[in-house]
Amino acid sequence: MHLLDQKTLGIVNLFLLAGLVIIKRMATGSILKDRPKSNLRIWLTHIFNLFFLLIVNPLTAILLITGHLEAVDPTRLAMDVSWFLMGAEIGGLVLYVEGFLLMGWALISLGRNYQAGGSDPRAADGMVMGGPYRLVRHPMYAAALAISLGLACAVQSFALFSVFGIYLVLITLLIPAEEEGLRRAYGEQYIVYQRRVKSLVPFLF
Repeated sequence: MHLLDQKTLGIVNLFLLAGLVIIKRMATGSILKDRPKSNLRIWLTHIFNLFFLLIVNPLTAILLITGHLEAVDPTRLAMDVSWFLMGAEIGGLVLYVEGFLLMGWALISLGRNYQAGGSDPRAADGMVMGGPYRLVRHPMYAAALAISLGLACAVQSFALFSVFGIYLVLITLLIPAEEEGLRRAYGEQYIVYQRRVKSLVPFLF
């Protein structure tokens, strides 16, 4: 590592994870109680999300802190091009931190309206268009992708790049199913919102 040593990066990782757990508990009233109530595709995305946030992330942090990541992950990129590695680390850290901040902001904005991804809105749930939902329709998915890509860039791991690729495919497949339920629940209001606000990246996608 050039920008941060491995131990510091691991500590930052754990600190951000702990902060996100606290925010989720305070904003939504639960940590792991939420479960999707739909098809296999939605369940797979939910399980993969938990696997990444609760296993891959903390395990990577522990391996960084103990200095064992290189021994455990043989797919780490070995390059002597310092400017490239520095750029990957800086870009990865920026994405990683932004992802956690965006996810926390989205959880606070949703509050008790929060449900596991892919679930149809409940009768009492209002349509949330404030906070990060003014910028993108799916800020939590955008945050998850930023966290996974940022971590992969920060530690230069092909295994973690593969995790990002799987995440991207699952989320791309999940969004149409979720938006179908949102259109059923909110009708024209959601259709207008869908036309006005991009899905994952403001002004682009």
